[in-house]
Amino acid sequence: MDQTSKKLFAKALDDFQSWKKSFGAFSLDETLQIEEKKFESVLADLVERLKGNYPFHHPVYAGQMLKSPHAVAWAAYSLAMTINPNNHALDGGPPSSEMEKEVMVKLSHFFGYGDEFLGHLTSSGTIGNLEALWVARESHPTKKIAFSQNAHYTHGRMCQVLGVNSQIIPISTDGKFEFSAIDASQIGTLVVTLGSTGLGEVESLDQALKWSRKHGVRIHVDSAYGGFFRCLKDSKLIDGTSWKRMQEADSIVVDPHKHGLQPYGCGAVLFKDPAVGRFYKHDSPYTYFTSSYLHLGEISLECSRAGAAAVAFWATLQCFPLKEHEGFGPILAKCRQAALNAYSLILDSKKLVSYKKPELDIITYFPINKSIKNVSEITSLSKKVFNRGMKDQSFYLSLYKVPTSLFLSLHPQYNADQDTVTILRSVLMRPEHVDFIPELIQRIENAV
Repeated sequence: MDQTSKKLFAKALDDFQSWKKSFGAFSLDETLQIEEKKFESVLADLVERLKGNYPFHHPVYAGQMLKSPHAVAWAAYSLAMTINPNNHALDGGPPSSEMEKEVMVKLSHFFGYGDEFLGHLTSSGTIGNLEALWVARESHPTKKIAFSQNAHYTHGRMCQVLGVNSQIIPISTDGKFEFSAIDASQIGTLVVTLGSTGLGEVESLDQALKWSRKHGVRIHVDSAYGGFFRCLKDSKLIDGTSWKRMQEADSIVVDPHKHGLQPYGCGAVLFKDPAVGRFYKHDSPYTYFTSSYLHLGEISLECSRAGAAAVAFWATLQCFPLKEHEGFGPILAKCRQAALNAYSLILDSKKLVSYKKPELDIITYFPINKSIKNVSEITSLSKKVFNRGMKDQSFYLSLYKVPTSLFLSLHPQYNADQDTVTILRSVLMRPEHVDFIPELIQRIENAV
């Protein structure tokens, strides 16, 4: 936290405290009071415990999809949490509910749905996808939900939860679906992943839309990880083909707590057709309608939801618009450029080999030496490099397991002596990575 953030947050907290006091003085009940020394001691212990985390805030961390939220997001979240609004109903958090509706309109326009849509924030992309698949089931109750091997593993799990038959659609290494062996009459909804959580791969929405229109199949876009890259759809940094057609999908999921600079948990689900609201119809003796239109609590499978998440995202979008050349666009451009720079350095390396060219900001690679002939040796050396970085705290990576058959299709010079190959993976989610990449690659090479 820099000094400016500290000063501005302290001022906002004082101003908000004045509003809280305007309702009249009262004393905190004795059952809730804590001795100052005890409070201080607990916070001191907490600080020490939290130091056991990896440095998610620093570009030396290039492991999983983790990074600290922006100061404006955590400040807004913290401020709202002093009263703890609940966005299940309008009277549980009137301002935060309005803010949620405002950010959802911005997301809807960003993805091309316009003003006519249905959507809300969720606690995660997993819950957002669960909701989208639930609507898919309700829309076609007798049909299957299809997705590729690239899809997040929770899609299969959620189909089990929903009691829906699912079907894997084969996909080639270049992100193209293989529909030839698929009976389209059995499929109700096809999930298209724009930015897989493993490799950041972008499936062909263009191809999926052609197939779905021909056979009357719904399309759900899971862009939990990659959704904000739509900012770059007209740039030369990514292939914008799929990103430019997102508005043609029936539903979309995105996670603001990934590239949206938000604290966990903040996901979002949007439906192109507002009429799917009919599936949410419910009633209970202790909730009641406070408006003549569907409020957020009536279009969510979740009940209690943190109003602070909406407040944080709203504040962030005031500072960082969803545009290519302003706000989120320049941030994502640097993340993408970091991956391209890393890929270029690895291509020139004598100690590292790129597994495949990155499509977004996730790079995969493996260490080598002159003696390596078998994939098991690649696995062993990858784990050794990974552990060295963690032990020395010089870099933080993640491991990624690849089927040997797929690995050898890209790197046929090695021998298959085991079924899977473990390689190294880095998620370059911070714009600061673009300047740190040369140092990071050098540190990794030194550990080989």
